[in-house]
Amino acid sequence: MKYNVIVTIMEIQYHYATVSKAIEELRQKGYNEDFNLDNNYLVCHSGRFGHEEFVITDIYFYEGETDPGDEATVYGILSASGHKGVLVTGDEADLDPMSGAIIDKLLVHRNNR
Repeated sequence: MKYNVIVTIMEIQYHYATVSKAIEELRQKGYNEDFNLDNNYLVCHSGRFGHEEFVITDIYFYEGETDPGDEATVYGILSASGHKGVLVTGDEADLDPMSGAIIDKLLVHRNNR
């Protein structure tokens, strides 16, 4: 099944805080879904979304003060169907290579911070 989805590009907001503070702030904004990566999709309780079916609205990037391995990125995600949620990734080297286009989209936004 192919979807025709029109998504308005939102202005990306970059924040620098702890991971827990970032998640708390997004929850206060109504980002209640917990997204995970599964092959070439973001998945949550409400469904599966390909790379063209969501926009990244917020990015919170956190680097540990002493250990680069403590790196984490928290994404605010809005699906084309209106589901708002959070995706947390660790060190980009640990990202699932099977997630292809999803990872590319996330890293473009993260690296442009």
